[in-house]
Amino acid sequence: MPASRVTIDSIAAGGDGVARADGFVVFVPRTAPGDVAEVEWSAKGRFGRGRVLSLEIASPVRVEPPCAHYVRDNCGGCQLQHMSYAAQLDAKGAIVRDALERIGKRSAAALTVRPSADEWRYRRKLTMALRRRGERWIAGLHPYDAPHEAFELRDCPITERPVLAAWSEVMAASDDLPRAPELRGAVRLGDFGISFILEGGTRWPRAQRFLESAPSLGALWWVREGAREPELVAQRDPAVAAAGASRDAAGSSKDSLRRGSPVANGDENVPGASFEQINARVALEMKEYVIERVLAHAPRTLVDGYSGAGDLAVSLSNAGVRVVAIELDGAAAARCGALLPPESRSIAARVEDALPSVLPSDVVVLNPPRRGVDERVTTELQERASATRAIVYVSCNPATLARDLARLPRWRIASLICFDMFPQTAHVETVCELIPEAA
Repeated sequence: MPASRVTIDSIAAGGDGVARADGFVVFVPRTAPGDVAEVEWSAKGRFGRGRVLSLEIASPVRVEPPCAHYVRDNCGGCQLQHMSYAAQLDAKGAIVRDALERIGKRSAAALTVRPSADEWRYRRKLTMALRRRGERWIAGLHPYDAPHEAFELRDCPITERPVLAAWSEVMAASDDLPRAPELRGAVRLGDFGISFILEGGTRWPRAQRFLESAPSLGALWWVREGAREPELVAQRDPAVAAAGASRDAAGSSKDSLRRGSPVANGDENVPGASFEQINARVALEMKEYVIERVLAHAPRTLVDGYSGAGDLAVSLSNAGVRVVAIELDGAAAARCGALLPPESRSIAARVEDALPSVLPSDVVVLNPPRRGVDERVTTELQERASATRAIVYVSCNPATLARDLARLPRWRIASLICFDMFPQTAHVETVCELIPEAA
């Protein structure tokens, strides 16, 4: 592999530094804009992948990463710990701006990035690989340069301490886990307590004993080998679990914008296994901003696409808007429907299937997963531009947001703001407000 002296120009989506060598764009992990380094690299198509052999001139935005795993084990959970927080925000804004201008063919000059109040200890869920090492289990994360390996985790500075304490209990009780060469587990601090979600294995005969040995846990969820959905296999007294959550998560928000249900089986006291926002304080800020932008258009009707368990839909219904919420997750859609007033409703369906039947609507909110929206959604909104006042699109992937904006030429960007939901990583949430070109 060739070695070149390069200067890092910027940060790419995913967190690698971007340099140029011998006519190739070379992506170099763990570098910062302004670094000058000797880099060993290899070409892959039109691009190259490199690693730093020696750092010759350190960027002024470089800082010492506080996490030992980041340096010693090349932990892949974070990508930007070696950069100052201000530089991280600049990089994330540049990632979104580049995607919108290059892929979406839209100007993003007015984009702003709102920082997180907590740069550390904000993460409410920690997922780790469980591997057998002799007669014991270890729980760890994957090195960014060896994703099939796992190192034993001692601390994760971006994760809340109650989550780490619960993981310690999990490992103390690990003799009661299913017998399997590998498992995957997640501890999640939710609104009704701390839950443990386990993936893998075919039998878990000691699940109840495992729960009894981990006093912080309120419920165990299990995705057994070959299954797609988690099942509740053991549960502590819901009142005890809820009281524990109140102590551990004092001051955290019960609001979430993302998809997925925080409850299951109709029991609101059972911590669920579906997706919730990881950074509660930023999630609340983002929800309040979305509500503000929606209400600025004085809507009488609204479609909430990818509505999850209905937190946003219920808030807007309580503000006097008639809402149709659409969510594929049946349990989440049912919870949403139970909480909505009679004039609003919840539909369990794919957004692309249900949207034509519920339009026109004054405002449409879209909050899709990372893959963005189906092309049928953008086609339908293109055709309805004259009858819709605004689209508020919440995105966790700048590339798919940009692609979907390219499919909406009849709409222009009215406002664009990023929320730093995930400090120390390259991930960012973006809220894009669109209005018809004729408006």
